[in-house]
Amino acid sequence: IREFTKSSTGDSEAFFPIRPECQGDVPKTRFKPRSGKTLSARRWHAAFSEDGHLDIAKVLSRIQRGGIHPSIKGLVWEFLLGCYDPNSTFDERNQLRQQRREQYGLWKAECERMVPLIGTGKFITTPIITDDGQPIEDPSRMGGMHELGRHDPVLDKNVIQWKLLLHQIGLDVVRTDRALVFYESESNQAKLWTVLSVYSWVDNDIGYVQGMNDICSPMVILLENEADAFWCFEHAMRRLRENFRCSTTSIGVQTQLNTLSEIIKAVDPKLHQHLEDLDAGEYLFAFRMLMVLFRREFSFVDALYLWELIWAMEYNPNIFSLYEDPNGARSNDAAPKDDLKLLKQCGKFERKNVKTGCKDQNNVLAIYLVASLLESQNKKLLKDAKGLDDVVQILGNVTGNLDAKKACKRALKIHRKYLQKTGKS
Repeated sequence: IREFTKSSTGDSEAFFPIRPECQGDVPKTRFKPRSGKTLSARRWHAAFSEDGHLDIAKVLSRIQRGGIHPSIKGLVWEFLLGCYDPNSTFDERNQLRQQRREQYGLWKAECERMVPLIGTGKFITTPIITDDGQPIEDPSRMGGMHELGRHDPVLDKNVIQWKLLLHQIGLDVVRTDRALVFYESESNQAKLWTVLSVYSWVDNDIGYVQGMNDICSPMVILLENEADAFWCFEHAMRRLRENFRCSTTSIGVQTQLNTLSEIIKAVDPKLHQHLEDLDAGEYLFAFRMLMVLFRREFSFVDALYLWELIWAMEYNPNIFSLYEDPNGARSNDAAPKDDLKLLKQCGKFERKNVKTGCKDQNNVLAIYLVASLLESQNKKLLKDAKGLDDVVQILGNVTGNLDAKKACKRALKIHRKYLQKTGKS
């Protein structure tokens, strides 16, 4: 039986409709679900045993070939991001899902007590307190004081810090994926605002940083249940949160930019030297690509496709146990290397890292993706780039026509080349 009808090849856009007036402003979508390549709902359900064990190796190989059909993206992402263990049963996962929903409910209730507007389907875009915690009056707001819970000055430092973020999150929410019909609805915008607000309360070390909205938005769209969307985002942030750690002296992605610099220096010393001469040797032009995983370089659908390719290629079967029990999993860390069955359950990129014993947290596929972009444009960069603006323009022209799958293939090639050049393969 054919898995997709002819008319379904364009159904990515049907799942994520674009507002008519925005059609001309968004990048063209290249991803199309392909019969025999894309992971379909039928193949996904067939990958589970009777009690719910998932054949993750089969699923990964299918995703690496052709991505995931839009109808099941959210469910598959939960596994790719380590929310669930493929070796668990349906019952175990239902129990865990329920526990997580309850936990989210408790955190959300805590936030609601501080700001009763949370959970009402509304959100804010103007400050509700001053920098020192004094409430700000705004008579234009419906529900006024009661709705925002601004009765007394706030004294707790964490609460002040959190309340000061809320309008900032609101301003970013208004700008997030606004070409999509989904966000024409205020309640959907409020859902994104609530998930980000609760997350920034729970993770007060990082809080909220612009760009997290771009990571969270697809989860809110793909997973109907707000708590499930929160946990999917929370797991994505476990991989990405260091990108958002900013201080007065450094930016979060600095370590990844340093790694990018090392890679180009090894695989293309001439290009690296040229970039150094242009004062671009710190690779800051790649800041946004790495920070929000190419969200701005691709159409919405293609960005999702790229993410799942990356996550499938980086997948390690220990990811769930590492998150749930970091101490217990560490002793288990080397297992895949000597265990063929476990090695098969690793994605292509991770398999190579496991074999070579590379455990560097900053050694992520996205960096090799940027490296492959630079490498693909090396002639043009060497010939035409006379300054940083030229580098940005040359890369901008090529990212507009990027094919996610080809880009990942090239990234794996650069990875191999780098390992050979540095004697790590």
